[in-house]
Amino acid sequence: MSPGEPGPETAVRRTRILASVTTEKEPAAGGANTIVLGGAVLTAAAVLTFLFLDPILAAFLGIVGVTLLGIGILSRDWDRHPTFEERELARARKRKDKWERNADARARDRARWESHQARQAKKSGR
Repeated sequence: MSPGEPGPETAVRRTRILASVTTEKEPAAGGANTIVLGGAVLTAAAVLTFLFLDPILAAFLGIVGVTLLGIGILSRDWDRHPTFEERELARARKRKDKWERNADARARDRARWESHQARQAKKSGR
């Protein structure tokens, strides 16, 4: 292995954990049709349970159903997020932009500090 080639541990570290499970171009499982269908089934089930069961038991089943539907809606795209490297790259860009914006302020502070140091040196030299 030459010095310029990455070692086998580097190649392993660069692979994504879920690369074999999902790709970036796959649509999210459970689209809008599934959510609408789930809501319709939940509504029909709630109406039937209120008609044929005890209202307290029907309310419990309705609350559990709404909770599960909400969890399903919120977890549709749980795996669609930027990688650590992408987030760090965005942070680095923000830091660089901020550093460039504040370059003149740093230059003024540096000049002020150097003049202060010169005054202090002049005082101590007396």
